[in-house]
Amino acid sequence: MKTLLKNGFIVRVFTDEISKQDVLIEDDRIIGVGDYSDESVDSVRDMSGKFICPGLIDGHIHIESTMLLPEELAKVVVPHGTTAIVADPHEIANVCGTEGIEYMLKASEGLPMDVFFTASSCVPATPFDESGAVLSADDLRPLYDNPRVLGLAEMMNYPGVLAGDPDILAKIKDAKKAGKVVDGHAPLLSGKNLDRYVAAGVNSDHECSNNKEALEKLNAGQYIMIREGTAAKNLANLKMLFEYPYNYRCLLVTDDCHPTDLLNAGHIDHIIRLASSLGINPVIAIRMASLQAAQYFRIPDTGAVAPGYIANLTIVDELKKFHVTDVYSHGKLVLRNGKLAEFEAPKVPMELKKMVRESFHVEKLTRDDFVLDEENGLCRVIGLVPGQILTKELHEEIFFDRNSGIDVSRDILKLAVIERHKGTGHKGIGFIKGIGMKEGAIASSVSHDSHNIIVIGTNDKDMAFAANRIIEMGGGNVVVKGEKDIARMALPIAGLMSDFSAKDTAGFNARVRNAVYELGTSMDVEPFMNMAFLSLPVIPALKMSTEGLVDVAKFERVSLKV
Repeated sequence: MKTLLKNGFIVRVFTDEISKQDVLIEDDRIIGVGDYSDESVDSVRDMSGKFICPGLIDGHIHIESTMLLPEELAKVVVPHGTTAIVADPHEIANVCGTEGIEYMLKASEGLPMDVFFTASSCVPATPFDESGAVLSADDLRPLYDNPRVLGLAEMMNYPGVLAGDPDILAKIKDAKKAGKVVDGHAPLLSGKNLDRYVAAGVNSDHECSNNKEALEKLNAGQYIMIREGTAAKNLANLKMLFEYPYNYRCLLVTDDCHPTDLLNAGHIDHIIRLASSLGINPVIAIRMASLQAAQYFRIPDTGAVAPGYIANLTIVDELKKFHVTDVYSHGKLVLRNGKLAEFEAPKVPMELKKMVRESFHVEKLTRDDFVLDEENGLCRVIGLVPGQILTKELHEEIFFDRNSGIDVSRDILKLAVIERHKGTGHKGIGFIKGIGMKEGAIASSVSHDSHNIIVIGTNDKDMAFAANRIIEMGGGNVVVKGEKDIARMALPIAGLMSDFSAKDTAGFNARVRNAVYELGTSMDVEPFMNMAFLSLPVIPALKMSTEGLVDVAKFERVSLKV
C-alpha cells in the first residue's frame, strides 16, 4: 500500500535543514522524498503548513518509574510523538530477576511504538544492596539473542569496573561480542578513573549535571544523554551541548518520569519545547531525539525522513511549540488529528502475571523497629540537592532523647530502608534533611534499585504504620498522618507498577504528591521521586541501604555517628 504525504515541511536531520517536499510511503518504508505528485498511490494526505519529523526516540527510560504498564505508557507517549523507547528493566529485574525482564518483553509486544531494551547490568546495583535477584553474566548472555535487546544497560557499578571485577567485565565483554552498546552511569567520575571506565568498553553516560563533566566524557569518547525527568533536570545546565560540535554526540532522554508529568508536560516533545524556550534551534533538538539515538543504539533504518528508512514519523503544526497532530509507526497512521488508534493489549503468560504480583516477604513492623539506640551527638545526615538526585553529606547534632532524634524545627527527619524480598529483617535507619515535612510519614516500595521499603517520617509511630500499609497493599506509595493514611497509591506489579489506566494512575500519583505538600514539603521537591533515589548507593554522596549508610565516593559503609 502506498501513501503520499503532500506539501509538508520535511525536517532533514542529516543536514539540519527544512525543505517543502512530498513523502512517499510504501508499506512500512519511506520510498521517496521529493515531488511525487504524479505517483499512483492508494491514499493522499495534504500536509500543507505542517512539519514532518522523524519519530522521537527516548534513549534511556525505566518504564517501571512511570508506574505504568507498557501498553498504558504507549497510550500516553505516542500522542506526544514518541515512536520508540529504549528501556532498562533493572527495576523489575531487581525484584523478579530474568523472569521480570521476560515479563516486560511480553508486556510490550505489538504496541504502536517500538519498545527496545537493554540487559540490566547491575542486579543488584552494588554489593551494598539487598535485591530480590542476582543476575550474573551467564544470566544476561541469552538476552542478546532477542533483536529487541540493544545493549548492556547502565553500568552503575563503576567501582566494580575499576577494580576489575570478573563478572562485571564479562558482562561488558559479552555485550561487545554480540555487537551491542554498553550504557554507562558514572556521576562525577573524572580523570584516570574515567579513562579506565571508558577503556573497559562503556559507551555513554546520562548522569552529567554540568558542562565540565560532560565535556570531559565527550572527549573520552562517550555519548552524552541529556536527561530531563521528574527529579533529575539537567537540560538547562547542559545547554552548551546543543551547540556544534557537541550536539552530534548527544541524545535526549527522560530516565525516570512520573505519570503525572508525562500527562501534563509531555515526553521527549517536552524536552524539545524546553530547549526551544532556551533559544536552541528545535531542528537540532529533533535530531538529537531521533537520528542520534538510532545511530547510537544501531537501530537500522530508523531516525530520519529519508528513502529506505522505516516510516516512523511525527507530524507537528509548529516546530518550537511542537504540538503533535499525527504519528506514523512503521507506515501505519497510529495517531490522527490527536486521536490514538485502538490497539490490542499484549498477551502475557499467566505464570508471569502471577509471579510479578507475589514480591513481598516481610514481617509486620512496630514503632520499636524505628528506634535507634544511640547517644546524643554529631551524626551524618543525608542532604537533598534541589533539582538533582545527588545528595550531600551533612553533619548535624542529633538528640536521640527528643522525639527519637527527629527535629522538625531543623527539618531533620528520620529515614529507614527495610528489606522486603527475603525476610532478612534488615533495616537501615538514619536522618534526612531537605524534605520539609512538618508531620506524618511517607513510604514507598519504589526505592532504587533494589526496591525495598523506604520510609521518611516525623515520628516512629507513623513510620511503622506507613511501612505496614505498603506491605498490605503489595507495594505502592502512601502518605500517613496520625496513624491514618491520607493518600495512597497501589503498585501491585512487583511493587513498582499500577494495573490502572494512565489517567487513573496519574490521578493517584498527583494525590499522594499533593498530600505530602499538605504536610509541609515545598512544592519545589518531588517527594516520592527524590525519596526513591535515597537508597541508590551509586549516586553521590551519601545514601541509605538496608544495612546502614553508604559513602558513595569511598564506596564503603559508614557509621551514623561522625
